Amino acid sequence: MSCDALELFAKRHSCYELNPHIDISHDNLVSIVREILKIYPSSFNAQSARILILFGKQHLKLWQLTEEKLLKTAPPEKSNAIRKRISSFAQAHGSLLFFDDMDIISNLKEKMPLYAENFANWASQSNAMLQVMIWIALAQQKIGANLQHYNPLIDDEVHNTFETPDSWKLVAQMPFGGVTTQPLPHYFEDIEAKFVIKK
Repeated sequence: MSCDALELFAKRHSCYELNPHIDISHDNLVSIVREILKIYPSSFNAQSARILILFGKQHLKLWQLTEEKLLKTAPPEKSNAIRKRISSFAQAHGSLLFFDDMDIISNLKEKMPLYAENFANWASQSNAMLQVMIWIALAQQKIGANLQHYNPLIDDEVHNTFETPDSWKLVAQMPFGGVTTQPLPHYFEDIEAKFVIKK
């Protein structure tokens, strides 16, 4: 049985060997991100996710400040590995930064105290769905990507460098670009052990 959606989902891989060459314009890429930002699911239609798209020199700034921060905090023997890893992200075409707007989450907590403990978690789940939707859309355009989490280590540097609003909390970083080396096929564990059916 064929399912176009499943075939689309299967295109998403973590691509770590990226290059700056993509076949769509910045305007088209931004348009795709804008549309997904309109339609991704969020609890109580909170729409708390935020995105910063970095191209060119701004993209390079992100990975320069990340490398500098890591080199200051990691053991010296990790320096070469850090430089190599960060270089692979810097060689991509650009980066997407994902945030949660904490003002929206705080307002929801005040309005609906019964669910107050859940709103941050629900926002994280919504942001994760947004990330996956964009990741799949990029794959459909033959653009590779991977997902990184150098927050909260780089939070202050990102805020100061890119002048993000105070209420934006960094969640994840997604370098994207042309695929230099195709990733290996996904490895699947025993599916039958992962779910239960009851009738």
